[in-house]
Amino acid sequence: MAIEFHIEESKLLKDVFIITPSIAQDLRGNIYTSFLKEDIEPFISSNLYFKHDKFSYSKHNVLRGIHGDSKTYKLVTCVWGEILQVVVDCRKESPTYLKYEKFIINQENQKLILIPPNMGNAYYVKSKEAIYHYKLAYEGAYIDANEQFSLAWNDPRINIDWGVDEPILSGRDMKAAINQIQLKEKKMRETNLSNDISSQFNTTR
Repeated sequence: MAIEFHIEESKLLKDVFIITPSIAQDLRGNIYTSFLKEDIEPFISSNLYFKHDKFSYSKHNVLRGIHGDSKTYKLVTCVWGEILQVVVDCRKESPTYLKYEKFIINQENQKLILIPPNMGNAYYVKSKEAIYHYKLAYEGAYIDANEQFSLAWNDPRINIDWGVDEPILSGRDMKAAINQIQLKEKKMRETNLSNDISSQFNTTR
């Protein structure tokens, strides 16, 4: 079987790449290659290489993210089940700051998404269960959850259409969502206070 990848850069988010492997199928099932160093590593910084693999098992309605850090390239996919994969541009200098792109990944397409540093990563499990695979490239030590940035899954600035209102969240992601609600309430109070002051000023003129 020829090992081939179709690799294209996202038309929406610069430096995000969509990788589609060739899949051989027969009556037994299928087989495909998910990574070849010489094909995929040219798309990351020249001083880096993929050195860390992680797997995550999740049940239906689980939503993980939005997470990221300043130095890690992530090659992500779903090896079992079906997910809605979302990438958010968190680079403040980028013309697409807080824009997002989403992908359906399942056993039919086995797409892989290459996500550069300073991008937010998140996914929602659409199937009964799913196994998610991260392949990571970074310099130095691994940046664990306590050092990563988190954005609320329902951050109104991003306004992701997840197709769900009450996903299952981790404590970390619930905290990010609560912080977002508190920030929204604070801004509403400040707006109301400003309107009250303006109204009183106009009344006393």
